[in-house]
Amino acid sequence: MTGWPHRPVIYEVNTAVWLAELSQAAGAPVTLATVPDSGWDAVTPSGADAVWLMGVWERSPAGLELARSNPGLLESFREALPDVREQDIIGSPYCVHRYVADQRFGGPSGLAAARAALAARGVRLILDYVPNHVAPDHPWVTAHPEYFIQGDEDDVKSDPAGWLSVGGHVLAHGRDPYFPPWPDVVQLNAFAPEVRAATAQTLSDIADQCDGMRCDMAMLMTNDVFARTWGDRAGPRPDEEFWPAVIGELRGRHPETVLIAEAYWDMEWALQQQGFDFCYDKRLYDRILAGDPPATRGHLLADLGYQSGLLRFLENHDEPRIADRLPAVLERPAAVAIATLPGATMWHEGQFEGRLVSPAGGHGRRPGRADRGLAAAGSRRLAG
Repeated sequence: MTGWPHRPVIYEVNTAVWLAELSQAAGAPVTLATVPDSGWDAVTPSGADAVWLMGVWERSPAGLELARSNPGLLESFREALPDVREQDIIGSPYCVHRYVADQRFGGPSGLAAARAALAARGVRLILDYVPNHVAPDHPWVTAHPEYFIQGDEDDVKSDPAGWLSVGGHVLAHGRDPYFPPWPDVVQLNAFAPEVRAATAQTLSDIADQCDGMRCDMAMLMTNDVFARTWGDRAGPRPDEEFWPAVIGELRGRHPETVLIAEAYWDMEWALQQQGFDFCYDKRLYDRILAGDPPATRGHLLADLGYQSGLLRFLENHDEPRIADRLPAVLERPAAVAIATLPGATMWHEGQFEGRLVSPAGGHGRRPGRADRGLAAAGSRRLAG
């Protein structure tokens, strides 16, 4: 964590929605290369150490086609945005076509300009990495089918929601062990040595462009979870864990890059030991929402070293707006608690203003401020 504070404050921004709103206000397209100073000032509030530009990578054309035609996905989009239009559906940010900044957001040069604009304000840049899966039209799918969990035509017939035929191969859709497969992505094989080498290179390429990475659903790639999810289809279980193998490679090239694990199922400690600087503290979030002070107090009695590696939050793009979950009298005390604990903190664009609804992950437009009570649906029905 060279150059990073010990308790960094991170501000998450939905890149597509933010740029769309800036464009509407300007009456002309705005990209990461042309964001006005006022725009950068708005997403770097006082005290912020880093901005997470969520969803900058190329979104999959194949994923977009599916999102615009799948009845279940369309229903979830309407739940989040009742007046949704076709042009509002831009595809999931976690259905990644390539780890190249999307041209609609300004491409690689625009991303470089964004990093420079943030650095000029003393703020670092965080970007996404999705280790578990890629889009069905990602270059690896046809060039390296050995990177993926493979099946056969019998799998497609018996479980069409779990498998797809592409490039002459049958590959598994991405999933976690507790939910149905995501229909717009293909499952990488965490046990394959080739995938680990390719992941290490991809992490290094991303680290060239930012100061930190948020790794989506990081626990899915641990040996125990992956073996439980895929069994014999994954092949022989490696002796070494996935994350130490790939993070070790990254640290040799980018020792200063901060790594954040989206983590669930009480796997925070394991992922800290495997090389992550910070892990989501979902357990604290759940206990605050449950209104259980004794459980919350007990949670905060954990070892200080462990707590210093946690990322505290009250909302993010995957969770409902906190203003729609907590009574108003509890919002400020909860925020003060989050802000003053050891570890990192994350704040979501719109949280300070008390927004009640988040845009779904595949949308390029946010609901209006008055849409109280609408669910932030859709983000988990698409990839990640």
